[in-house]
Amino acid sequence: MRYMKSSFVEHVAIYVKDIAWYIDFFDQALGMKVKQVDGSTNSPKQIWTIGGLQFISDPSFDGRQGQMAHFGIVTEDLTQALQAIYSWENVAQVPYKDENWVLLPDGLILELFEQKGNAVREVLSIDTK
Repeated sequence: MRYMKSSFVEHVAIYVKDIAWYIDFFDQALGMKVKQVDGSTNSPKQIWTIGGLQFISDPSFDGRQGQMAHFGIVTEDLTQALQAIYSWENVAQVPYKDENWVLLPDGLILELFEQKGNAVREVLSIDTK
């Protein structure tokens, strides 16, 4: 089944060891302000920036590169998108999550959202180059 509408990446979630460093870096180096905090502002569990980044605090994380948690994707029609997604082989619902959490081969996870208004069309109309 082919999905005939459009979608866009709404956010990317990444595990980090020192979340305070990432908050400061993305704010000061790139002007990406925090728009939402989960937990206290002094020691957040996770934060979301304006611009689509989500950082998840994991003080035990020892990787040299950030470990991807999931991609957040906004789509024009969530029901149709999920029908198309689940028609593919090797795709499954993430255990213990709603059907809009999708597990792809190699462990990549998608979190899908229904658009508000005409969000997909509006975002895709932006020329960033």
